[in-house]
Amino acid sequence: MLKQKLRVQLLNLIALASSLAALAALLNPDRVAIAMGVFLVGVNGYSQFFAMYVGVRAATAALALLAARQADQPVLGDITALFVLAQPAGRFVAAFAIGLPQGLLLVVCGIELAAGLLLLALRPR
Repeated sequence: MLKQKLRVQLLNLIALASSLAALAALLNPDRVAIAMGVFLVGVNGYSQFFAMYVGVRAATAALALLAARQADQPVLGDITALFVLAQPAGRFVAAFAIGLPQGLLLVVCGIELAAGLLLLALRPR
């Protein structure tokens, strides 16, 4: 019971963080892009940025909220964990070619990794 309550709270926290990240990217894409080391060039650059930083983050937030509300269906939380863990997994692959992320992005990566793994660890049996 405690494990399920902690998982629901973590899912709600992931939903909040993801929605705030999407909102920040929506309201000030240039500033968020610079903080993440992304250079936005032309319509396609902005379109791709909005797809990833607004669309995927908003979808992750919605999925986390749905998983928190439907705690009796752990697969929704597992899918949320996969969405969260996809970010540090991609950065891990990139680390072989260009190195680990730096600064704020390294902190964000650590938080994503911890949140995703904790979500899986709190999975009901």
